[in-house]
This record gives sequence, structure tokens and C-alpha cells, in this order.
Amino acid sequence: MMAVTDDCAIRVRDLVVGFGRRTILDRLSLDVRRGEIIGLVGASGGGKSVLMRAIIGLLPIRGGSIEVEAAGEHGAIGRWGILFQQGALFSSLNARQNIQFPLRESARVSQTLMDEIATAKLEMVGLAPEDGGKFPSELSGGMTKRVALARALALDPGILFLDEPTSGLDPIAAGEFDSLIRILQRTLGLTVFMVTHDLGSLTAICDRVAALADGRIVALGTMEEVRASDHPWVRAYFHGKRARMLRPDSGEST
Repeated sequence: MMAVTDDCAIRVRDLVVGFGRRTILDRLSLDVRRGEIIGLVGASGGGKSVLMRAIIGLLPIRGGSIEVEAAGEHGAIGRWGILFQQGALFSSLNARQNIQFPLRESARVSQTLMDEIATAKLEMVGLAPEDGGKFPSELSGGMTKRVALARALALDPGILFLDEPTSGLDPIAAGEFDSLIRILQRTLGLTVFMVTHDLGSLTAICDRVAALADGRIVALGTMEEVRASDHPWVRAYFHGKRARMLRPDSGEST
């Protein structure tokens, strides 16, 4: 992967990814601007997580190119923070140890400093220092997401990847997590690439939205710009019954 040199943090060009005879992403292109929150939306099984995993190097590509902002002090792992679906915490480690895991793998720091960093990250995501001693089985869904976010931020990344961050959370917890993401993005100057199906998240915190269908980005822009797209899937998603329920004053019909 080459380093992006202009105002883009991520540049994808003509990307092709597939499994066996099936092509998932078909000559897909996308620019992610430095310092923005971009939300990637698409049908279930349509390739959202595949695109994210290809960008971070977890999946091989068949064609095209991916350029990502230059790695930091700790290499690619230090430059990027990743929050996987459901948090993906290690069940045998407590919250503090989960947060410290990237530090143990990538940084040469003392145990004292790792403890200080873990405490700081817990507080950064709205948890108390004593929560660090809890194991994943003792955490609520919202706390699990926050610990996973603290782990993603352990190495002070410039780019944060979020895979369905509000999945499984009730509307109140999801709204609080969205607000936390926006606060952290502004405070730390993060570029955030968020895979989501949550219309509330797309509306509340995304600077731009990219709609993925038929293996490509079929609409890209602000929520209003994407909502104006005439692509059939985009119209069905953003103007369907559920979308109207979230926008009760829109007066729009499908």
C-alpha cells in the first residue's frame, strides 16, 4: 500500500475483491478525506465489511489499488485503530489487559506506563478506572463497545475503522456512542471510516455517506445528496418505511 500525499487519508481505485468465482467488489473507487467521518452503508452481504477488511490488509485483492495515509511510529497497526463488530474482546483478559494488548504487541513500554495508558483510554471513552478490572462477561453491551474503542485508540491512531459500532445497542446507548465518536474525532483529529446500517448514526455524525451496491459505490456525499440519488437500492433504503419513521416530519413518500 502506498502513502496518500494530498488531503485524502484513503484512496481506493478500481478495487476488485472476490471469493472463489464470486466477485464481491467490482472496480470500486472511493476517496476518504482526512479528518472526516464517512459512513459506508449497503445491503447485508453486499461487501461493506469486505471493503473495510481489504483496506486494512486482512483480505487479498484481485485488482485495483489501495493507498492509505503513511503509517506512524508503530507501523500500520499504530496508524490505524480498528473496532470490530461486537467488540471482539479477548474473553480471558480483563478490560485493562484488552486495552494493553496492542501496546504489548507493538510498543516497548513498561508495565507502569501501560497501566497509565489503559486508565487514560478508559476515561477517554467514559469509563471509570475500576472498570478496567472487569472481564468481558461482566460488561454490558455499551461498556463492551467502549472498551473495544479504548483498545482501538491505544496506540493513538490517525485513522479509526468502525465495523457496525452501534449494532446490538439500544437507541439510547447507540446515541451516546455516536456522540462519543464525534467528540473523539474532533478532539483527536481522527479520520473515521464507519461501516454501519444505522440510519441514526449516518444522520447524526457522518460528514459524508457512501452507498455500496452492485459491488461499487453508487452514491456519495452528504446525507441529503445521497438521499437524492435515483439508484433503486439507495431509494429503497433512504426512503423506505423505516427511514420515514426516523424522519417523521419529512412528509416524503417512497
